[in-house]
Amino acid sequence: MNRPAPRRREKAQVLDEAALDRALTRIAHEILEKNSGASNLAFVGIRTRGVTLAHRLAAKIEKIDGTSLPVGALDITLYRDDLDMRGAPVVRGTDIPFSIKDKTVVLVDDVLYTGRTIRAALDALIDLGRPRMIQLAIFIDRGHRELPIRPDYVGKNLPTSRREVVAVRMKEHDGEDRVVIEEPEDA
Repeated sequence: MNRPAPRRREKAQVLDEAALDRALTRIAHEILEKNSGASNLAFVGIRTRGVTLAHRLAAKIEKIDGTSLPVGALDITLYRDDLDMRGAPVVRGTDIPFSIKDKTVVLVDDVLYTGRTIRAALDALIDLGRPRMIQLAIFIDRGHRELPIRPDYVGKNLPTSRREVVAVRMKEHDGEDRVVIEEPEDA
């Protein structure tokens, strides 16, 4: 049932490496301001790029505030509501080596679209314990919500059409830091 992904071409670059870094720095400052510092905070990134962004945010907060924050990785594969449409799931595993009980957990992902990924992540997180609070940090918010999900922190609001794809490229995965809009090659 796995269909090959449609071929896409780059339509536009939205953020270069410097702009991506500035957006992360701004989000780190906003997190510190909203929470009156970094005490009792923890980051949980949604696999894959959300984890990388969570590590980068934690590093920025450590540089700004001097506080080292725990970072975990959340795999939401088995919590998705579209498992039957995606073929055999690939589970990469959740790795949260700290208790989330009574912590303010900042859930991090790269792109917010329909909200379904975040809904699945909330279910997965709650199964691990009861945090004091969950805040949502999204790098790119592209709209088109299907669920009432709203981020607390946004790197960039980027209105797009449904046929476009926002690709957050990161050195750790893609060899470069930038954000681009892609569209199907037949467009």
